[in-house]
Amino acid sequence: MKRSTNAHIQAQKLLSDCGLDEITDLPMDLFVAGLDAVLIEEELKHCDGKIIFGNSKAVIKVNSQIQFPERKRFVAAHEIGHLIMHRGMKLPDDVFSNFNVISGMEKMLKNGTQELEANEFASELLMPEKLFMQEARGKKFSPLLIKQLAERFKVSLTATVFKYLQSDNLHPICLVFIENGRVKYWKKSDELKVWLGDYNRLAPPADSVAMEYIQKDYEFIYKMEEKAQEISKSTWFNLKEYNDEDSVFYEYCIPTRRYKTILSIIWKD
Repeated sequence: MKRSTNAHIQAQKLLSDCGLDEITDLPMDLFVAGLDAVLIEEELKHCDGKIIFGNSKAVIKVNSQIQFPERKRFVAAHEIGHLIMHRGMKLPDDVFSNFNVISGMEKMLKNGTQELEANEFASELLMPEKLFMQEARGKKFSPLLIKQLAERFKVSLTATVFKYLQSDNLHPICLVFIENGRVKYWKKSDELKVWLGDYNRLAPPADSVAMEYIQKDYEFIYKMEEKAQEISKSTWFNLKEYNDEDSVFYEYCIPTRRYKTILSIIWKD
């Protein structure tokens, strides 16, 4: 069992204190109002969300220009994390630019742990571990499963995949985050015994699905039943590290054209 972080514990405690198992069908503005705060949407420059601590109430602002409601929900939940855990702390105004559970990691780390904690809080608040495991355990990993989980909890595909990776006893996967055509980060399940080649700051492999998306300007090029594309293990992984033979793996990419990012999910069936 993975050790629960303070952010996870605080999110679970908030749900318990509110007498709720989940907030999936609860409007975020009503939930925030119950926390003696105000949630408003307005156009924000250079950020997706911010929190203003007042003498009596806090005001949570979410950028009205965000296109997808799932993204707005995550931003609001992130700010609730600040409300619960970081009152009285100085929070930079610009750390939410291109808000994503993975994107902007360098800036988050430079500004302290509060942003990472708020992301973890938001993930647990929107996708409580117990309920998430009930929906995901025992099911074959696939792009369709991720889509179903995202729809179940009304969150983005990216947030869902990251939650899946962090959960116990699910199919082992590897995530590679690519921004502006360069690999920025990778993270894998402990059970997946592979070693990624030295791609940090480099372009993804020429024969990877991620490179196909880059060459197609981040457009969706595969339909749902085709999203899991067969690749070789050696496409991404160094076989010498574990004295491995090459084998069949799969790669599924979630591109975001607006931000020039790709989240690549790699696994063995």
